[in-house]
Amino acid sequence: MGLAPPVAAAARKTVLRVIFISLLLDLISFTFILPLFPNLLEFYRNVEADAGAAAAPSKTILSSILGYLNAYKAAFARPIDSRYDIVLLGGALGSLFSILQAIASPVIGHLSDRFGRRNALLASMAGNIVSVLLWVVAVDFRTFLASRIVGGLSEGNVQLATAIATDISDADTRGSTMALIGACFSISFTFGPALGAWLSSIGTVAANPFATAAGVSLFLIVTETVYLYLYLPETLPSMVNKPAEVPSSSSAAAEKIAPTAAAAPVQRTNSHFLLNFVHMTFLLFFSGMEFSLPFMTYDLFGYSSANNGRLLGYVGLVASILQGGVTRRLPPLLSVRIGVVSCVVAFALLARASTVPALYVAATCLATTSATVVMGLNALSSFEAAEGERGGKLGILRSWGQLGRALGPLLFTSVYWWAGREVAYGMGAVGISAVSLLTLFGLKTPPGSAVKGRVKAKGRGGNKKEL
Repeated sequence: MGLAPPVAAAARKTVLRVIFISLLLDLISFTFILPLFPNLLEFYRNVEADAGAAAAPSKTILSSILGYLNAYKAAFARPIDSRYDIVLLGGALGSLFSILQAIASPVIGHLSDRFGRRNALLASMAGNIVSVLLWVVAVDFRTFLASRIVGGLSEGNVQLATAIATDISDADTRGSTMALIGACFSISFTFGPALGAWLSSIGTVAANPFATAAGVSLFLIVTETVYLYLYLPETLPSMVNKPAEVPSSSSAAAEKIAPTAAAAPVQRTNSHFLLNFVHMTFLLFFSGMEFSLPFMTYDLFGYSSANNGRLLGYVGLVASILQGGVTRRLPPLLSVRIGVVSCVVAFALLARASTVPALYVAATCLATTSATVVMGLNALSSFEAAEGERGGKLGILRSWGQLGRALGPLLFTSVYWWAGREVAYGMGAVGISAVSLLTLFGLKTPPGSAVKGRVKAKGRGGNKKEL
């Protein structure tokens, strides 16, 4: 199997710490905006309405988008209440962001293979800073839309952190390293949205009531960029013998990262096409369920934003616990299989749920899925990639996944409004069942990826692998 020899334990621990801290800063900043979308978009719609009342009405980007969404709503035999207009607009912006990520991710990945992980990540951070800076000054929808476009084209932190983690891990530590990245997601999505909602209640700029949340987000992104510049060494195997190209504070770690032997040629176990297809189809259904969940809880239980916040916080907390104690010890293929089967159960429960306890049982299954599938697929894809193509392959995997995320909410909610909850979630269960069959019978375990028992045995003898 074409895996790089293990790097020095101390260097690996140092780089993992840098990745963990930087991803926490990045993802917490990223999640600030998630609970604010309804109020943000309502604010910009009101701004345009006030401007139109004070002057001759003119065609704007926002009015054009709302016109298309109203035409889309009118196509349904089952009327869609006007209270969903802002939610539909938020979904459209989410789809735009995912489509831009699907375009940008392979490019960012290939650039990291050519110019190094560190350089690609710092360039990505520069784009993120511009994106958040535009949000800080966004007093109209056009500027806010520009912020989302720049962010969609430049956001590469997660895929590059995954590539870096792969560079410094071997077969014994790959799964646990990916679980660490997944834990960053769970922690950030547990606390970030609540913090963003609280910051949005602090008014500082009258023309932009969300400037406080945007300003703190900008501070976190700038802090992350400086931290990465000072402490992240280059990890791309073909470049680690050039420590002079990075600051002295990270040169020592870069020297220790250099492998002591050449990696063997890659022997493919699973085709990248199959891994990418599984990733896309899984996220097609899973993201549709995620997006429709607030509609379902509102219709069935009259849930408010606070109720939905507690539900999502519960999912994030359970996922964090699983990633910290269970997922990191599982071989990646087993992790994926457990996650997709849990997703089938979640769909089946949501199709029939009529009580809050049943909803939380389904949420527990969703947390299990969140803690396992995507990180497991990333690990599997990394096993199938040589050192010089790893960034590109992981970027393409992310691109396919983002395509699923872009299409899933639109397709799933369309079925939800056309045919109702039971049909929508029932179809989702069938779709995820097909994905389960692919993972159970189509994917195979790469050599060297299922060696956890041997690692623990070594650890008892005093050579335990570090996370």
